[in-house]
Amino acid sequence: MTYTTESAFSFASNRLKSDFQLADAVPATISLVKRLSTDDQFALLWYAYTEMGRSITPAAPGAARLQLAEGLLNSLKQMSHAQQLEAMRDLVERKNTPISRSYGILSNNTKLAFWYELSELMVQGFVVPMPTGYQPSRDVNETLATIKQLDFGQQITVLRKLVADMGVDPLAD
Repeated sequence: MTYTTESAFSFASNRLKSDFQLADAVPATISLVKRLSTDDQFALLWYAYTEMGRSITPAAPGAARLQLAEGLLNSLKQMSHAQQLEAMRDLVERKNTPISRSYGILSNNTKLAFWYELSELMVQGFVVPMPTGYQPSRDVNETLATIKQLDFGQQITVLRKLVADMGVDPLAD
């Protein structure tokens, strides 16, 4: 193959476009998730965490200080299923509640671990499980597929950004 100025420009242009698309993948994916309804965002997180170890990279829950979230998780376990669901919706919707404020002071890695542990508690039946026969919406499936296509770092960045933006930081103005 003969290289010309035009072919070199085309190669460089395609490479820059590809790098730009990779850089855009995280904010574009976050934007997709934020357009979902509260329940669809919650379902997406649940499916993302149940996919851990298969097609989505685990978020290293052991690396976070989960003991800082133990009190919050124990509070949730003591609630009725209806109250648990409402508390989780409040987190997603950033409502100013005691649970959301307690969550808001956690570090981003602890928030990742919190949602991972919450999904485990759902599977074990300690926290309200996904409804039997629940079918995710097309938007949830498409967004989950988008997350699966991201590389390790991008997956973690998307999940970290999503859970970091939940709850209410009681120390913020």
